[in-house]
Amino acid sequence: MAWGFLFSSDLPSFSLTHPIEPPSLHRLGQQPYSPSLDAMVAFTRGRNVKTRDQIWFLTHPPVLTLGIQGDQTHILNSGDLPVVRTDRGGQVTWHGPGQLIVYTLIDLQRRQLGIRGFVSLIERTVIDFLAQYGISAVSNAEAPGVYVSGKKIASVGLKVSKGCCYHGFSLNVDPDLSEFLRINPCGYPNLEITSLRQCSILTTTDEIIPGIAASLLKHLGHAT
Repeated sequence: MAWGFLFSSDLPSFSLTHPIEPPSLHRLGQQPYSPSLDAMVAFTRGRNVKTRDQIWFLTHPPVLTLGIQGDQTHILNSGDLPVVRTDRGGQVTWHGPGQLIVYTLIDLQRRQLGIRGFVSLIERTVIDFLAQYGISAVSNAEAPGVYVSGKKIASVGLKVSKGCCYHGFSLNVDPDLSEFLRINPCGYPNLEITSLRQCSILTTTDEIIPGIAASLLKHLGHAT
């Protein structure tokens, strides 16, 4: 999908039960990381108090991304993968096929959400979504993200500028988990990573978008 069509969407509309307009939803397919970051920054810089929030659903080609204060020693073996220093919080993570990326371009100030509160909202979104598959998941106050039996299945990394958030979270659906051996995931040596496939749920990133979108909208206060 060309970036010229960035703001088109083939997802259904959702009903409004909240005084704030619900975010528009955009299914973008596979997109390279750096142009995606540039697009998020441009959108955030260009928005105003009336700009409608957006949620982007996409995947990236294989890439390692390092947070703004991330320590490169957590990259153990980048091999031929590009390493991109980005402006989100957190350490290093891997993105690639089989992992759903959800970018949350949300005006936190308008919604009266703090950054910690929004991280918790994302974690609850994923936990509730996984519960629909019978997967018991938890968050960890010391290490943001979502965990299944101590293994990380979803990561959160955000940037807030003038009260508006971008970046978001990733959910492992069916990636090559050996790719995470290249790094100390999120800066934690020996942290094990899991996926929906590892939990015996056989699905695709495309197939789970409606469910994760509905869970996120519910936690933002919008009925579907």
